[in-house]
Amino acid sequence: MRDGKLAPDGADRAHQLQSERQLRFGEAAVQLGLVSDADVQRALAQQFDYPYLAPDNDTLDAELVAAFCPFDQRVEAFRALRSQIVLRWLSVGGGGRAFSVIGPGRGDGRSYLAANLAVVFAQLGTPTVLIDADMRAPRQHQLFKLNNRSGLSSILAGRGEPDSIQRVPLLRDLSVVPAGPLPPNPQELLVRPVFQDLLEELGERFRVIIVDTTAAASGADAQFVSRATRAALLVVRRNHTRVGAATRFTQDLGPAGVNVLGTVLNQF
Repeated sequence: MRDGKLAPDGADRAHQLQSERQLRFGEAAVQLGLVSDADVQRALAQQFDYPYLAPDNDTLDAELVAAFCPFDQRVEAFRALRSQIVLRWLSVGGGGRAFSVIGPGRGDGRSYLAANLAVVFAQLGTPTVLIDADMRAPRQHQLFKLNNRSGLSSILAGRGEPDSIQRVPLLRDLSVVPAGPLPPNPQELLVRPVFQDLLEELGERFRVIIVDTTAAASGADAQFVSRATRAALLVVRRNHTRVGAATRFTQDLGPAGVNVLGTVLNQF
């Protein structure tokens, strides 16, 4: 294997067992105890150009399960959700490139969902950008372990710097716009035309734009963001989100012309 897991003599033994028992090479190496199933999966991922990280890699937060555990059932759920978003919005006539991830209350899992969705879109080889528009309690810079010195708040205030849009090195098709320094007026910044201008500019560079938002209970920020993206994905959390709050929130989006793509029940 390329990463040195399998020495030449071990490879010879695996080839011999492969021939004797009509096995795949990886299966033979696992049976001989030379490598683990995880090693084989990682080698196949490299062979098929499917980027994901080793479990002991600490460059990203462990909450990004899509980046570490591509064969996990949770990640299969993210892929299924990705397919639905493509079918319902990204590839339909009159659709767009951007959508926001919204939720009525804190702790519903918006940031977790937005981050992992961004990873699975990037793993398709699709140029993807994740914007942290929660300028009250941002998390994306923590999940991706990025510098938050400059970000969305800086751009909207006219003080954006080159590192306001940051590439995620180990996921080459993914970029992140962190929230930046916390402003005293996040809602006023989001209603400025520059936010819509930013989405249009990013739309020329990226195929998918995902926007993480503030909980509706904390202010009307998510409503303004969703109006700008024209589509939103609602996140509710099992045994946590109140049905009435979620219903009122989605009803408020209707007059703004927001296409609610669906609701995700988060069970973490």
